[in-house]
Amino acid sequence: MPRQAAHFPSPVPIDAYGNGGFRFADMSHKGSLLILPSGMHGWEIGGGSRLLPKSFQAVFDEAEDIEFLLLGTGLKQEFPSANLRGAFEKRGVGLEVMDTGAACRTFNVLLAEARAVAAALIAVD
Repeated sequence: MPRQAAHFPSPVPIDAYGNGGFRFADMSHKGSLLILPSGMHGWEIGGGSRLLPKSFQAVFDEAEDIEFLLLGTGLKQEFPSANLRGAFEKRGVGLEVMDTGAACRTFNVLLAEARAVAAALIAVD
């Protein structure tokens, strides 16, 4: 999975989403976003039907610091394959799937509560 260098060295709230990207920490990012304990990273990913376990290797690499991952699947909620769900279960990371807007809002609340949460957010227009 290609991953760009961290745009920000720690997880921070999402200020806005849409127009193909996200705003956070007085910055903007075009494209999808992977938020891990190590920071905010660009995420090269397609739509929900193309989500494979290898797309989440960076998440699995940091699994011991993540309780669960919020997966924002775009404009609508799209449930991942049993194979992908199994990959998360095998590593002890919960997987919560919702549309990207709901995932952003939920992430912000859980981050404020200092929960061990990560997010994989597919950009929406």
